[in-house]
Amino acid sequence: MSVGKATYALDSTPEYFPKKRKEMTIQPFTIDIPQSTLDDLQHRLAQTRWPDEAEGVGWAYGTNRGYLKELVDYWQRSYDWRREEAKLNQFAQYRADIDGSRIHFIHVRGKGPNPTPLLLIHGWPDSFYRFHKVIPQLSDPASFGGNPEDSFDVIVPSLPGFGFSDRPNFPGGMKSLRSAELLSKLMHEVLGYQRYAVAGGDIGGRVTRLLALAHPEQVLGIHLTDIGFPREIAFPPEVPNPSPAEGRFLGSVGMWFFQEGAYATLQTTKPQTISYALSDSPVGLAGWIVEKFRTWSDCDGEIEESYTKDELLTNIMIYWVTGTISSSARLYHEDGLQSPPQLSAGQYIEVPAGVATFPKDLTYPPHELGERFLRIARWTEMPRGGHFAALEVPELLVEDLRAFLRPLRGAEAKRENRSE
Repeated sequence: MSVGKATYALDSTPEYFPKKRKEMTIQPFTIDIPQSTLDDLQHRLAQTRWPDEAEGVGWAYGTNRGYLKELVDYWQRSYDWRREEAKLNQFAQYRADIDGSRIHFIHVRGKGPNPTPLLLIHGWPDSFYRFHKVIPQLSDPASFGGNPEDSFDVIVPSLPGFGFSDRPNFPGGMKSLRSAELLSKLMHEVLGYQRYAVAGGDIGGRVTRLLALAHPEQVLGIHLTDIGFPREIAFPPEVPNPSPAEGRFLGSVGMWFFQEGAYATLQTTKPQTISYALSDSPVGLAGWIVEKFRTWSDCDGEIEESYTKDELLTNIMIYWVTGTISSSARLYHEDGLQSPPQLSAGQYIEVPAGVATFPKDLTYPPHELGERFLRIARWTEMPRGGHFAALEVPELLVEDLRAFLRPLRGAEAKRENRSE
């Protein structure tokens, strides 16, 4: 198969940056949610109007009422946001004003002789919290029995419209294309990194691929926990002459959307409609999100085999206290409306790619499909784990990131020595 490099310029038209451009500034940031917000949450939890449920259906109709009641009871009586807030504030956090949009991010310097910058990008319905377990292991490997030469400067942003980043309220503000451009400027212009690695999954994987397409001169390598869906951004729109494994995968994608994709269809077509309920009811928000964590994880139906109640609720709380479930849902709509850069047959994303697939993720793509549009340097089929690997099986993800990036770091060091 003939191959060719593919690069794209990300859109910087007024649609994406409607405000007057400001000087890029950076300020320290501390999470400090007003007590009135937490008091209002408790009032809403206490006033929940619970729906009925068909008997004996478990989770077959969606989020199980019995489990959700148990989680909400814990939320009311035992969960301590201030404790979790203090844990998050142990990470150095900042907000940068980039083209009129404030982007929240964690920035932890690596403890090692030559840390490599590593940008980690989350998806939906998670948040920057997805990576809180891997940040210490990646930035300070020696403290976890690792080699300090594997250390990274770890940068974990909240995507626009998520968490403590600004919520774009103009059409096009939530597009992955815009997010990729803002994060490129964060890394290159605000933080001053000339070369860096990028890793992500879900929407984060989409933004990662877009970054690599638009700025291959900046990106050392990309690491993905999924390769995306057909007809998605930076994915071949057609797969000519699919292998048997590719054919099975493509068929499974259609079946997955039929069985599990109602949320995506709704958020792609009418995100504002569902946003009223999710923004008004914390229990509704929890039901919307928890079901995804159960279905997309390697837990055999027992969600707390993979996550604690505190972990589930902290991720939900980040959406609740910031009021970002509506803006996050708009991303689906705006990405669905655009004409994204897609790769023609024989084109590939030129920067080296590592892929770690997890058996309980949404889909399980074959190696040969990834080779059609990625420059595969490492492909790992993990023994366990699901969609939220950084939160569910952090050690597996950390080791794969290290193994993928070691040779690239070595090659980069030689390149820098030659240029001096």
